[in-house]
Amino acid sequence: MAALIEARDGAGLDAAGFDAIAAACRPVVLRGLVRHWPLVAAAETPHGLAAYVDRYDSGGMVEAFVGDPAIAGRYFYGDTLDGFNFERQRMTLREAVAALAAPRTPGVPSLYIGSLPIDAYLPGLAEQVRVPPRPGLTGGRLWIGHESLVSTHHDMLDNLACVVAGRRRFTLYPPELIGDLYVGPLDRTMAGQPVSLAASAPPGDPRYPRFAAVADQALVAELEPGDALYMPKLWWHQVEGLAPFNALLNFWWDGFAAGGDPPFASVLLAMISIAERPPGERAAWRALFDHYVFRPDRHPLEHLPAADHGVLGPLRQTYGRLRAQVMRMLRG
Repeated sequence: MAALIEARDGAGLDAAGFDAIAAACRPVVLRGLVRHWPLVAAAETPHGLAAYVDRYDSGGMVEAFVGDPAIAGRYFYGDTLDGFNFERQRMTLREAVAALAAPRTPGVPSLYIGSLPIDAYLPGLAEQVRVPPRPGLTGGRLWIGHESLVSTHHDMLDNLACVVAGRRRFTLYPPELIGDLYVGPLDRTMAGQPVSLAASAPPGDPRYPRFAAVADQALVAELEPGDALYMPKLWWHQVEGLAPFNALLNFWWDGFAAGGDPPFASVLLAMISIAERPPGERAAWRALFDHYVFRPDRHPLEHLPAADHGVLGPLRQTYGRLRAQVMRMLRG
């Protein structure tokens, strides 16, 4: 049976408390963190949110997911991994929000629009959606839809998901379960990130036998408008919009980056340079990665004075030298 995600009162959270949550790399529900947003107050009704969004709308075009009523808002692959069970349609943001705000009638397709950068689509809104313990968080993205289920996936960045309208149910799996989630293709996805095939399948699906043994390790939470969920990078998460009209605003960021290089770039490089070498050699490279990169027990040069650590000194001092060496090697 799934456990509940830890929940805290977000209304009085300060910067130090927020940083401590992020440093622990565990998901936490922050109740009432953004309840003060005018956007949340406006979204008490679908038409209220539509009117509020219209004040900032720049007139941009969006790509909407449109699903037949038969899929019940579960946007996923089709019968094979070569296609999907929904269509993509281009429309203006104003048209999409108006369609979402209209009363639902039987037989009408479901609609979902996501990951809209508010700086581009709703300029001026950013000033109204500051997060108190981290007012410098920018680049918010808006997600609006009918009842929906976004398949289990992970993000490459830390994620603060703030519910604006409706209710959301989040189901999370820790990163170490990746091998038991039966992840789909990296380069044929619905919205950029690969998804778990097993988590979207009926319980007990014989194609995914290992998933049954880890399904009860899921963490679950339901959020109301004004609540937020902090999700560390690489945590797998399924997102369900439970109300006929749902809206969410999220922020992605990397609070621990020493530079602009995404960690996943190293994974891709390792895939082409290591993944198909003989097992014995892969084991040797794994030992090297553990020693120099993951450092489970100690700094790799702890037996030397700090002055002799060279490029293994503090990364804020050695980042440029290491990156220059990497680029020279890639250029041959």
